[in-house]
Amino acid sequence: MRIICLLLTVFGMIYAPNAVAQDGLKIHISVDLEGIAGAVTGDQLGTGGFEYQRFREFATAEAVAAVEAAFEAGATEVLVADSHGNGQNLLIEKFPENVKVIRSWPRKLGMMQGIEEGGFDGAIYIGYHSSTNYMSGVRAHTKSSASLTGLTLNGKIAGESYFNAALAGEYNVPVIMISGDQDAVKEAQDSIGDMEGAVVKWAYSFHSAKSLSPVASRKLIAEKVKAAVKRIDDFKPLKIEGPITMDMSFKNYRVSEMLAYLPQFERINSHTIRYVGPDMIDISTVATFITGYSLELSP
Repeated sequence: MRIICLLLTVFGMIYAPNAVAQDGLKIHISVDLEGIAGAVTGDQLGTGGFEYQRFREFATAEAVAAVEAAFEAGATEVLVADSHGNGQNLLIEKFPENVKVIRSWPRKLGMMQGIEEGGFDGAIYIGYHSSTNYMSGVRAHTKSSASLTGLTLNGKIAGESYFNAALAGEYNVPVIMISGDQDAVKEAQDSIGDMEGAVVKWAYSFHSAKSLSPVASRKLIAEKVKAAVKRIDDFKPLKIEGPITMDMSFKNYRVSEMLAYLPQFERINSHTIRYVGPDMIDISTVATFITGYSLELSP
């Protein structure tokens, strides 16, 4: 009997699924719109734009391409965070039934909401753009194109790709793939490190680009997502050790002036406040409050 048990144990070790298959492979996908193929102006990006409804379709299709590719490459669970504008852009009926979608605001972890659930093996950015500090890129901005002119973490320029990667790093999750224009992809790869990049358009200026067609962009995104998931062990989380100093600069000086009334903030110049937090979770919460709070909020 002992020999039979031993043989069964050995047989099970040989033929049992690997750790990934046993535990599942969980992917977080954060979707913005500025980096979607063909998007160049507010006419595609805002709810009042004459092409917005079409570009909701295109953005959803790029997100679905990423989802389906992730599953084909071995993912067992995918969570999508609708992270542009009002957070209600993606057409949820277009997603496979085994996908969950996070919508609207406020949410403490912003574009990476859901990552705090734990167990994610990788994060993917779809439709991302370069930062407000970057010299080029379609619709380059950080968090709020209307309000912010700069954001750094420990003195390093932190666009949305870097900021969100550092937040994911708090949960030990690496960013494995990004899609957007050539500047968004380059900035992310230079500042964060190794990741697959799908360049779906090439910026000429803030409001002009040469773009792939929607069909071609979806094919490229699927290809890069599959490549990323298949070599997921190659990627490392971005870790920023605390305390973390966040400097945030505003277009209008009154914001920094009034935030400096609070003891947590230091006004380091007319347009910039400094906040020091213990980790990226705290930093994200404060950044979300600053960029989202208004006395006119209702209900």
